[in-house]
Amino acid sequence: MDSKIVVITGANTGIGLETVKALCQSDQKYHILLGSRNEEKGQVACQSLATIATQSTVEPFLVDVESDESIDAAFAQIAAKYDRVDCLINNAGAAFDAYIDQSMTARQAWNKSWDVNVAGAHLMTVKFLPLLLKSQDPRLLFITSGLSSLEGAADPSNPKNVFAPAGLPKAFPFMSYRSAKAGLNMLMIEWSKLLKNDGVKVWSIAPGLLATSLGGNTELLKKLGAGDPKLGGEAIRRVVEGKRDEDAGKVVREYLTPVQPW
Repeated sequence: MDSKIVVITGANTGIGLETVKALCQSDQKYHILLGSRNEEKGQVACQSLATIATQSTVEPFLVDVESDESIDAAFAQIAAKYDRVDCLINNAGAAFDAYIDQSMTARQAWNKSWDVNVAGAHLMTVKFLPLLLKSQDPRLLFITSGLSSLEGAADPSNPKNVFAPAGLPKAFPFMSYRSAKAGLNMLMIEWSKLLKNDGVKVWSIAPGLLATSLGGNTELLKKLGAGDPKLGGEAIRRVVEGKRDEDAGKVVREYLTPVQPW
């Protein structure tokens, strides 16, 4: 097919869905495989795009990045219909810190954060690599977070870095999420090295603080100054369309500095 084939996980809501919308509104032509853990929600997401005038097409597929069997089944379904994938967007991600001592233990939250945000992205990439390598312009994207910067987290002059008073108790806000996204950046670097001689361009993208359902509290994110999720979709589309090719192998963003410090 003459459309560029894009596979995106976690795309039935939030930044994932906004990325699909942004691609549909592009002058370029795409066939977008919209990944969702729930078949009905994937179908509803596709139906929500019906009002967009577009030359692109969208097709839902079922995938749970925490399940090897689900990833295998998703690959088999897509490989049976398409001879390549031009862009794989590992967007599926979640934060579980808010659920600690509520519905999850700390260990459960930390393990699940790593499983969803890092292991799932890695295993999706491993599985879909044969199709990605058949593209004439293969692109691999990992959606990270501005909270993943080690330099930013350690900067004593950053007003967002709060140093706790002596004594107990201690709070651990977003610690498992931040740690997982920092791990995701390392994963991106390793994949960038692995695929350099194959001609695959690789990035992490930090879309900024956006009002999504991440962590289960959209209203809190808005109070913290979160922006419209469509800004994240537009930022990801620009990477897909070659606007950040000179920054391949880095964490890119469109606020503060264009490249996020490690």
